[in-house]
Amino acid sequence: MALRSMLASDWALEVDTAASGATAPQWTPVRGLSNFSESTDDNTEDDSTNDAPGWGADVITQRKWKIEAEGKRKRDTAATAYTPDPGQEFIRKAARKVGFSADVHVRWYRRDGSPDASEGFAQVSEFTKGGETTDLEPFNFTLLGQGEPLEITNPVTTPPADGIAATATTSGGK
Repeated sequence: MALRSMLASDWALEVDTAASGATAPQWTPVRGLSNFSESTDDNTEDDSTNDAPGWGADVITQRKWKIEAEGKRKRDTAATAYTPDPGQEFIRKAARKVGFSADVHVRWYRRDGSPDASEGFAQVSEFTKGGETTDLEPFNFTLLGQGEPLEITNPVTTPPADGIAATATTSGGK
């Protein structure tokens, strides 16, 4: 069996833009991403005892997840008035809120048929934008997980035949 490396560019991030109180999520892609990274920060406590002389032990007592993302700000060039990418705009607006109203419902998955897919609630931290005169305007943000992320069925169950990853916009996941 030959093995091939997986492309980091196959990750997709979607945010639930359904109105508050809606019964089903409305998954909207956050487009323009050029960097996506999911990680955990683990709190460990020393669990060493005299029962194993010379050897220590640690116990993970808490995990926190986060997603760091960056990309280029996008807008609809066909619109007569300035119209930002809906996913980027939802994240940007959430970054200006505090407390429980700052929670966003997100899901992230691979678009290549891999079973990697998760969903959770997060708060948006450190949304930055701007740049130098000659730059395409970048953005970056961090999603700080609120509780355990759920593993979900990947909304893209088979890789695209033409090699171009499609973006799923269907409802589901809860």
